[in-house]
Amino acid sequence: MRKSIATVSVSGTLTEKLEAIAAAGFDGVEIFENDLLACPLPPEEIRARVADLGLTIDLYQPFRDFEAVPEPVLARNLRRAEHKFRLMERLGTDLLLVCSNVSPGAIGDDELAAEHLRLLGERAAEHGIRIAYEALAWGRHVNEYLHAWRVVQMADHPNVGTCLDSFHILSRGSDPIGIEAIPGEKIFFLQLADAPLLAMDVLQWSRHYRCFPGQGTFDVAGLVRHALNAGYPGPLSLEVFNDHFRQADTRRTARDGMRSLIALEGELVGAAHPSVPSGLAFAELADTGTLGGVLPALGFARTGRHPTKPVELWEQGGARLLLNATGAEPALIAIGLDSPDPAGAVKHAETLLSPVLPRERAPEEARLDAIAAPDGTQIFFCDDSWLSDFAPDGRAGGEITGIDHVALTQPWHYFDEAELFYRSVLGLRPQGGLELPDPYGLLRSKAMSAPDGAVRMVVNIAQVGAGDIPWQHVALACDDILAVARRLHAEHPGLLLPIPGNYYDDLEARHEVDPELRRLGVLYDRDEDGGEFLHLYTVTVGRVFFELVQRIGGYDGYGAANAPIRLAVQHSGGD
Repeated sequence: MRKSIATVSVSGTLTEKLEAIAAAGFDGVEIFENDLLACPLPPEEIRARVADLGLTIDLYQPFRDFEAVPEPVLARNLRRAEHKFRLMERLGTDLLLVCSNVSPGAIGDDELAAEHLRLLGERAAEHGIRIAYEALAWGRHVNEYLHAWRVVQMADHPNVGTCLDSFHILSRGSDPIGIEAIPGEKIFFLQLADAPLLAMDVLQWSRHYRCFPGQGTFDVAGLVRHALNAGYPGPLSLEVFNDHFRQADTRRTARDGMRSLIALEGELVGAAHPSVPSGLAFAELADTGTLGGVLPALGFARTGRHPTKPVELWEQGGARLLLNATGAEPALIAIGLDSPDPAGAVKHAETLLSPVLPRERAPEEARLDAIAAPDGTQIFFCDDSWLSDFAPDGRAGGEITGIDHVALTQPWHYFDEAELFYRSVLGLRPQGGLELPDPYGLLRSKAMSAPDGAVRMVVNIAQVGAGDIPWQHVALACDDILAVARRLHAEHPGLLLPIPGNYYDDLEARHEVDPELRRLGVLYDRDEDGGEFLHLYTVTVGRVFFELVQRIGGYDGYGAANAPIRLAVQHSGGD
């Protein structure tokens, strides 16, 4: 299907927006009126610029507060409409979005609204223009899509149809099945936006928190299916109002919007992800020499060296870490994913606008392709062949059994992009979002996992003071965390993050727990089904720290209730 996007969905001037939208591969664009009004170019030049970029102007919007008004207001509105029609002729577009009236002076009379829309349709027809009437979720009298359709039916004019907007429909909890009762040729336009579920005024929700399909909780694909079943012939068009998108890089946002529509199309046809990762093959860490002291303390052994790169393989149980002597401060720079079909995973990523990163490789080295996650972390698709580059010596025993999960802190304006990336490109599924208090701000977190739980990743935004805290961590699984903690306290004092006694006073009031947790600095959580989670943290080195975790009884979370404690201690420097 053709793909379009409203200029309000991205940041920048109108010309910057158009260039980014074209570069992302869109077919068309909705011109948002404010963008045009602020543009120094005349409509004819905008029209030529759009055409030169290979785009079409699919919609001009919005025309507000037109219908069901007293006669003097109607006369002014028709004069205003005539001006817009002439403007649209100059722009070269033939579809005008008319929003349901929200003004206090609007009259609650469907017949009057239909009469006014019919009159508008007659005027529009003289200019070769059509009217797409849309029910705003906060419309004064018309705020449901089927109500808007009834008014369109009563208007009974070939140039008057309806516009369906997924946000206005789904935010009110309306059942989109009714879309299939609307003839496809009378659905003049389809606008798409997702959103997180928020308990707030729908107008504020709409104006600040919309996002691209796949970044929220709405069943956008289900709504689109109903429109296609009705025979809708037009484009899929994104209309997103989002404060972060308005401040983020224009080209990145446009590309992310296109990725959302490509993923949506795949969902519509029931396409399965070709290669959902089956495990975490490795985590690669930049190192200045510091981590080479931490890993032996945790029980890791250096088991191999890369023949051409300054990279070492460290192993313990099923956990593999790569140390890359880049000279940079310690940081998590790459993640290897076990993939049933690495080539298929790469091809799928490229389809979703995530190209393979250029990488030097000697002829005898294993082929290992990577793409970039939104925060710049490299994601490798692996089979076991990469291990041949290191020729590990087999010293992999120990207390650690594997990598439980990795956590990456995102730049604030990449958070929604990251969720869509991990969901669509890697085939992971969101487990729920959280906002947790930090002593100086707020931690926003979203866990993502493979359907079988074999891969777990957490994306965070830590908004603290005037900037972001770029901490990252690797969580290592073990079967007896208390034994590990005893050894670390005895052999490596100062390695583990100290936990305040007040935390344990509260914990012991809520749960009957082993008193040794307090002495060892082990944190505890329990889910509603009785599953238990024990975990502890190392101090931070550079940007990285390690978490040791033990899951008991099917616990599937991440101990989020304890995150504020960990953050407070990290900010204090462990004092």
